[in-house]
Amino acid sequence: MPEAVFSITSAGAMVAWVALIAARFIPALRRWVDPATGYVVPALLSVAYGVLLFSYWGQSDGGGFASLASVSALFAVPEVLLAGWIHYLAFDLFVGGWIARTGSAAGISPLLLTPILLATFLAGPVGYLAYVLLRPLMSPKVGS
Repeated sequence: MPEAVFSITSAGAMVAWVALIAARFIPALRRWVDPATGYVVPALLSVAYGVLLFSYWGQSDGGGFASLASVSALFAVPEVLLAGWIHYLAFDLFVGGWIARTGSAAGISPLLLTPILLATFLAGPVGYLAYVLLRPLMSPKVGS
């Protein structure tokens, strides 16, 4: 079961990221893509995360968040590791949706948003940091 959930959630997130970036270049898609990628898909991923987390939380021996060793023990349970992966998928996509919506609303070119969205997809906090640092330099509507 964990492999199937991994495949489904990862593929769904990938489709959402492709749609999110494509909608920067095709504004007519944004009406549907932005809510789906910014809210609906992250919410569905969050449901999967919650089910896995609460179903398998107590199954790790010594797992928790008190130390790196306890986090390692927590993620030794494949289903909890999968929950952690889905956590990344959900939050990175949510942040990517915010970057896409606010960047487009601020008039930032899709050519400038795309590498930031890709960075957010690949390394969430790095993409977010790039956006908040570079947005004032990229946007004609800085106060947006």
